[in-house]
Amino acid sequence: MKSPTPLPYTDTKAVGAADFYFAINATFRFILKKFGEEGLRQYWGGLGSRYFAPVSAAWRARGLEGVAEYWKAFFAAEPDAQVEVQPGTDCVTLNVKVCPAIHHLRKGQREILPCFCQHCYFISEAMAQPANLTVRVEGGNGSCRQIFLRRDPNLPAQDLARIKEATC
Repeated sequence: MKSPTPLPYTDTKAVGAADFYFAINATFRFILKKFGEEGLRQYWGGLGSRYFAPVSAAWRARGLEGVAEYWKAFFAAEPDAQVEVQPGTDCVTLNVKVCPAIHHLRKGQREILPCFCQHCYFISEAMAQPANLTVRVEGGNGSCRQIFLRRDPNLPAQDLARIKEATC
């Protein structure tokens, strides 16, 4: 059955449950402790390539228009998100003014995994790759910019130092 939205799941709520952020922060922390940085990055890549495979397929079929549609729907369902999705002919830019995950983790007074914001790069890159797209992320720790564009061998690799560590 095809989902009526660009999201890979069917949900009857207009907005998701913010407590999910507590779970992913704890999961990321557990995986990092048990399997190290490379294990955590592999986990994120697996989420992007397997769980989000339907999104990747839509991006492959619809290109950057599909990317913009997905992120508009995604952030519309995220509690407290303040995100501007700017579609363009050569890229889609997400200007995340208030990251819903970081916002909720801080509100809940949770210790945020310092590399938490890197998950946006690793998951999105794995989602983008099958669609011949890539992503670059800069900022983090509550607000960032993510740019989705066509894969180009001349484009420098993501500099992880451009992704800020998350703090409480």
